[in-house]
Amino acid sequence: MNKSKKIFISCAVLMLFVTGLYVYKTRFSPETAPAQLEYLTVSQTEKINLVSVANAGDTITRPSPKSSNGQILFDFSGETVGAPPQTFTAAVGNWIIGNDDNNTVLVVDGRKWKRGIASTGLADKAKALYGDRYAEFLDNVTAYAYFPFAVAGNVENFENGEIEVRFKGVGGRIDQGAGILFDLKANGDYYAIRANPLEHNLVLWRYKHGQRSSVSWVRNVKTPSHQWHTLKLTVNGNQIKGYVNGKQYLAHSLPDAVSGKVGLWTKADSVVYFDDYRITAR
Repeated sequence: MNKSKKIFISCAVLMLFVTGLYVYKTRFSPETAPAQLEYLTVSQTEKINLVSVANAGDTITRPSPKSSNGQILFDFSGETVGAPPQTFTAAVGNWIIGNDDNNTVLVVDGRKWKRGIASTGLADKAKALYGDRYAEFLDNVTAYAYFPFAVAGNVENFENGEIEVRFKGVGGRIDQGAGILFDLKANGDYYAIRANPLEHNLVLWRYKHGQRSSVSWVRNVKTPSHQWHTLKLTVNGNQIKGYVNGKQYLAHSLPDAVSGKVGLWTKADSVVYFDDYRITAR
């Protein structure tokens, strides 16, 4: 092989390496958090370490969701910006109360969260959720700690009705998943229906014994980043439907009737704002 060919091959290999590295960093590597967090003031950002805040103790007075006529509304207006949520229990990931144009929202920020790490203090949270059965829940949750989720308080069991939430994808290079978690069992099994501004689809996932599988997948569901959208789940026994911005995109029959706790779900380095989490039981 002559010298010019060797140089050409070397340059081609180098270009492929550089291109691959660029693609990885811009698409597949987790996004890093900026010095100034979007949802906190400068002073709040300086004082807060996301990992410790998301798992802080119970020194803050717990606000209650608004409840009337069979409907429960979590609008986070009684929460403290810069503190961990008190109306939701963070099981996995960094969940914090933030501010969006003077509106108080629940934020999940995966940019400072390490893959496979459940929330500190999860054992105590699991005990509060499931009492003596917390050990089984704990074992299964740590098995899929790549998927942050938080459990709604004051909702012991949801079977029939609808759950609706507003969401806005703000950041995340790998994902910007915004989902409703439901049918959460004491052993950690659950379902989640989620939209994704990066993928523009609506997916129903099942988590059983730490294994994730897709149940139903709908493409071309547009939810652009940096805009507010609504995600709604309706449940009638084992019949579920999924809506985005008022339009039905998904319908599916589950093997069994829904019965369990509910909450919010996301994935990886997602930065998503949530607001007006509304549960209407029937």
